[in-house]
Amino acid sequence: MRTAAVWLIALVILGVVASGCIGGEEANTSKVDVQLSGDFTKDVLEIGKVLEQNGVKEVKFSAWGSGDPNSVMRVYGIVEAARRINKIWADNGIDVKITITETHYVASFQDAYEEYLSKQPLGQAGDFFVNSYAFLPTLADEGYILEITDYATAYQSVIDDFYPSLIEASKFKGKLYGLPQDTEARPLYIRKDVAQKIGFDLTDLDEKVKNGEFTWSDVYYWAKKAKEEGAAEWGLIHRKGSAHPDLIQFIFAFGGKLYNPNNGKLVLDVPAVYKWLYVEWKFARDGLLPEDIMSWDWAKQIHPAVVEGRTLFDIGGTWYWTEWQTKQYYAKDGTPRGLKPEEVKEWFYYTLFPAGEKGGEPVTLSQPFVWMINSKAGQLNPKYDELKDVYHKLAFLMIIKASDPDINAIHSVISSHLPVRKAAAELIKDEKWLNDLKSLNIDLDEKVKDNIREIVQATVHPINAQFLADVSYMLEYTHLAPAHPKYPALADIFKEAVDKTLRGEMTPEEAVNYIIQKVKADPELAQNVEIQGEVPKDWKFPQE
Repeated sequence: MRTAAVWLIALVILGVVASGCIGGEEANTSKVDVQLSGDFTKDVLEIGKVLEQNGVKEVKFSAWGSGDPNSVMRVYGIVEAARRINKIWADNGIDVKITITETHYVASFQDAYEEYLSKQPLGQAGDFFVNSYAFLPTLADEGYILEITDYATAYQSVIDDFYPSLIEASKFKGKLYGLPQDTEARPLYIRKDVAQKIGFDLTDLDEKVKNGEFTWSDVYYWAKKAKEEGAAEWGLIHRKGSAHPDLIQFIFAFGGKLYNPNNGKLVLDVPAVYKWLYVEWKFARDGLLPEDIMSWDWAKQIHPAVVEGRTLFDIGGTWYWTEWQTKQYYAKDGTPRGLKPEEVKEWFYYTLFPAGEKGGEPVTLSQPFVWMINSKAGQLNPKYDELKDVYHKLAFLMIIKASDPDINAIHSVISSHLPVRKAAAELIKDEKWLNDLKSLNIDLDEKVKDNIREIVQATVHPINAQFLADVSYMLEYTHLAPAHPKYPALADIFKEAVDKTLRGEMTPEEAVNYIIQKVKADPELAQNVEIQGEVPKDWKFPQE
């Protein structure tokens, strides 16, 4: 009995020591909860310690992105963020590193979205996904991307440096699901040399556009004059559209809308859509706009027609400015080449997208791209179930770091997208910083430098920085397509209607009825789209 008592006392003592209540050290239990403080270095170190304590020495992530050839920082910004975090850990003796195992970058953001949509449920999509905000509602609604509202609360000082409208574009139902990566405007470009041939005075044209004096009737007048006098092959070239067609600017230019905030429904604004389609139809019927342009090739037809001066007007994006310098679209001299900054400046005037009618307001369209985090981010790493919250918070800190002003400014300058942070907007005005970027005398991952070296050499120039400064005012006139899960489906119908109208397969009125029928035939669209107004019977274009 005495022996039993001794053993009992020993067990009690061992239990107390194990619980950490007597002398001794605390039990070696790993902490898996990290509270973000808003102090970036502190938070990164805390996460590094937790990973180290749990035996994790390497964290693997992948980055998916899409867009024009100059916008590769959409994936390499993540690579650079990883390097900067790794340096913090290394400098503080933490034996953990982040490895970006894949940088998947494709041209079509629609294709990238569909690939992500199909592979995310299978656990095969990228950990980071940068794409149009237009896709964010669907991805959020499906639970495919991470809600970061609570994480962002600790980093309000960073959030406040983004332009507010872009933060709003990164939300769904009031919750934050990403951080803005870039934005842009969509100017109306005018060839100065073609304009000069037909006596088209561009002096103060941007002010006339702002005041609603110069409208689409004027665009038609000068486009027709350029064609008739042989100054250009076409009067107008525009983009061929996608699930987010730039051409919806016409709806806003004619005073229309696409969304009813009172009931959360999309709007089919019949009068505005009819006027848009009529303008397309009239330009195509008069031979001023290729009737098959919706099937034109970007590199072989659309861009060459613009850079070689075969059109007076072009509806494009700010990113064209540097894409024309880095891609070999110009072949007028024989060997295809990119334009020089001086040539782009000499040949192209740019202004807002004009109002549809006299007295109306000009517009532009922005389509912010957003850093989004896979709701399964880090799933291939050790102890994922146990450390999921830690991996997710690390992923959030990576998009905070990828949003550093200098990373955003580099992307802006080399791709001609507008900065999303005020600090980045200030940086691109710094001549010394521009010169350092030109020589790549900057603190940047060597892999990132290697992948942007040629783009930097072709694009970093005071002329290009000045262009970004010149067009930044356009954001005051910008519109966004509705952040609604069914908008891409409606936009696809618009694209079909435009194509049929341009080809002369339908009149503008028939095309509007086609859109209405397609909406009504789709149960989900019928439930989510409000049809407003009727085809205007006495409307004429062009107006005198």
